[in-house]
Amino acid sequence: ITENSNIFKKNKITSNYFDQVNDLVDFTANEIVKSKVIGWFQGKMEFGARALGNRSILANPLNPDMKKIINRKIKFREKFRPFAPSILENHLQEFFITNEIKKIPYMNLILNIKNKYKKLIPSVVHHDNTCRVQTVNIKENYRYFKLIESFYKKTGVPILLNTSLNVNEPICESPQDAINCFLKTDMDILILNNHVLK
Repeated sequence: ITENSNIFKKNKITSNYFDQVNDLVDFTANEIVKSKVIGWFQGKMEFGARALGNRSILANPLNPDMKKIINRKIKFREKFRPFAPSILENHLQEFFITNEIKKIPYMNLILNIKNKYKKLIPSVVHHDNTCRVQTVNIKENYRYFKLIESFYKKTGVPILLNTSLNVNEPICESPQDAINCFLKTDMDILILNNHVLK
């Protein structure tokens, strides 16, 4: 807490702090339901090319304009490039044609979405009806799982739009990197561990 507080003072930022993870994820899920774009920074940095819920930008996959919003406000990239769905692991076979695949924790496979769901979550479906899927379970990423679960309880959809916490640069590593990314974009909220920056 002290280290983050010093960073906030240095950047002249005020924040709210949540003691309880359940309160934090409930607040964050409510903001995502309202189509706020969230920077999500927690725990240790991931290794590899994909953001898997520790250094992510998260948003509402139900909003058909969300891909356009993130590309315009934050990512400043080509509009054809898709965003990924993070899904609760036990719902994978409900939404996607899996050929018996049960988990994809590293977002390294592309699956076809079932026809009845492609209009439900348009912001994470590519034009060819495929998705680069990440499955999330409670053991491997407790806090991210609880966030998706909270969104699911509010909407009936166990999926969040997930893209990397960066803008034309390496994925954010430190709290200062995350704050720099937040301040130079139109991201709505940054969750920095248990701190909420608006």
